[in-house]
Amino acid sequence: MAYLLLVISIAGELCGTSLLKASKGFTKLYPTLGTLVAFLISFYCLSLVLKTLPLNITYAIWSGLGSVATVLISVLIWKEKINIGSVIGIALIIIGVIVLNLFGAGHEGAKNASETSSSITQGKIN
Repeated sequence: MAYLLLVISIAGELCGTSLLKASKGFTKLYPTLGTLVAFLISFYCLSLVLKTLPLNITYAIWSGLGSVATVLISVLIWKEKINIGSVIGIALIIIGVIVLNLFGAGHEGAKNASETSSSITQGKIN
């Protein structure tokens, strides 16, 4: 369920970002209202996801996929140009999201990380 909410959150962020451009600096009423609603949905769903999934993995997926999809939307819908630097940057974002999902603290190391964090906050160092 958390990953479904994360997909909804990403979709809300993508809609909000596209509507933000369409609002022309908040001078167009309906795109402005759409922006606010889309980001409200996005952040609400993201807050629900964070009850289940670790922050580092959640944010890596949310921002990484959101960034990649935003570039695709900007090229396909808004007809913006993309260069080799953008392509390399997108590739690095994708690689980073994959690495965090495979090896990040949200997996087997999460228990040890939370135990260490708990010990530190309680003033105990093992």
